[in-house]
Amino acid sequence: MAASRSTILRLINASQHTACPCHSPSHSHTHSGQMNALSQLRTFATPVKTVEKEYAFEVAASNLRFGDGVTAEVGMDLKNMKARKVGVFTDPNVAKLVAMKTAIASLESQSDLPFEVFDQVVAEPTEESWRTAIAWARKHDFSHILAVGGGSVIDTAKAANLFSVYKDADLMDFINAPVGKGLPIAQSLLPLIAVPTTAGTGSETTGTAILDITSRSFKTGIANRAMKPVLGIVDTHNTESCPTAVHISAGLDVLFHSMESYTAIPYTERTPRPANPILRPAYQGSNPVADIFSLWALRTTVKYLPRIAKNREDTEARRQMLLASSFAGIGFGNAGVHLCHGMSYPISGLNKKGPKYKHPGYVTDLPIIPHGISVALTGPAVFQFTAPSSPDRHRQALAIFTNKNETDPSILSVPDRDIGAHLYEAIARFLDGLGVPRGLKAVGYTTSDLHRLVEGTLPQRRVLDLAPGIGDVVGSDGREHLAKILEQSMEY
Repeated sequence: MAASRSTILRLINASQHTACPCHSPSHSHTHSGQMNALSQLRTFATPVKTVEKEYAFEVAASNLRFGDGVTAEVGMDLKNMKARKVGVFTDPNVAKLVAMKTAIASLESQSDLPFEVFDQVVAEPTEESWRTAIAWARKHDFSHILAVGGGSVIDTAKAANLFSVYKDADLMDFINAPVGKGLPIAQSLLPLIAVPTTAGTGSETTGTAILDITSRSFKTGIANRAMKPVLGIVDTHNTESCPTAVHISAGLDVLFHSMESYTAIPYTERTPRPANPILRPAYQGSNPVADIFSLWALRTTVKYLPRIAKNREDTEARRQMLLASSFAGIGFGNAGVHLCHGMSYPISGLNKKGPKYKHPGYVTDLPIIPHGISVALTGPAVFQFTAPSSPDRHRQALAIFTNKNETDPSILSVPDRDIGAHLYEAIARFLDGLGVPRGLKAVGYTTSDLHRLVEGTLPQRRVLDLAPGIGDVVGSDGREHLAKILEQSMEY
């Protein structure tokens, strides 16, 4: 007769208890008693393959240079690197702005420093736009790469760099699994310098590059430390021309980079442990180093992003947001992001065929839910869901959003079970103050779209596997939780 569930549980408890110090040989319970209990357990057990959890984390980030006007040094940097020929990437809008003009003047100031410019990077890159940039890079024998622009430009330059070294590789060879093969990068890439013109993606610090897989109506990308720039030049002058809408969307990306990386599952809970260090993912789970950068970026963004929304000429706010962007980049570049970003990829991707929402303030004729907006739409519901996993961390976030000290009685008195609901309201109020659309319904989605949004999120395993309540639950893909979060995000 099979043992009852209660019998099995009692045996489990007994076997666990016999391992404690009180059952050492000097105590009355014998070793044979332990073995008998364990033998009975084995009778009921189903053999399983042991999956070892991670035991280490790595810290990787680009060298960074901050300063007003430091873009003018980039020509000297490339000359110091003994560049033979430079491939410069930008987009049609940035090509007309001070950042690009300064970079070109700096290159031209150096003798014997040839360069070619690719100025056709598109906002929200796609497979097609990446392939165009890659084909251009492969035609030239570049020794170094320079990217001047926002995250789309820097990410495109990273991809062009990778595939100009791996000349025979297909795009899907390195795209994150399970969408692509997710192959490791074993060869050295060309030195890349990134000059960001927005305070948002933090792409100047990371080895991550994102694109829109239009055939599947969601975004994904490549995440590998080998792709990170050798230098990020962070220049306050380069965000002077940013429209307010771009400042806000980019700043929201900083906000949720920091929130998600700080609340990701701990790196010690990630499975499986890599068999070789080259296989250790860039997104590793929260860890002590990433925590410092993420928490600072969160505090800074909550303080200064509303100031930029009111006055984009606030120099101090722009300077602090650039710092926050890079700090959050170091945080999430080593810890990873989770649910807000995972769901943002189909929210942005499906928009092109579905709602065709076009966010005000963006210079484009195409439908666009800017990345930061797409991430923010699910923010309140996401952190209500993740709060039970680490109440103390979510309590810290609540204190930051409500501009209170963590020891304030109004923060300490909130029971752990209610932290999520309070944080939901605090994030929603913050987004309202920035004029963010109030949920998926406000950008044109309906409940009939929820299934497709869930299906578009499920392949985003590199981020979902870091989500508390999903990535740390064995045997679950999180489908039911995703559906509920997206439903709660329809409006708030």
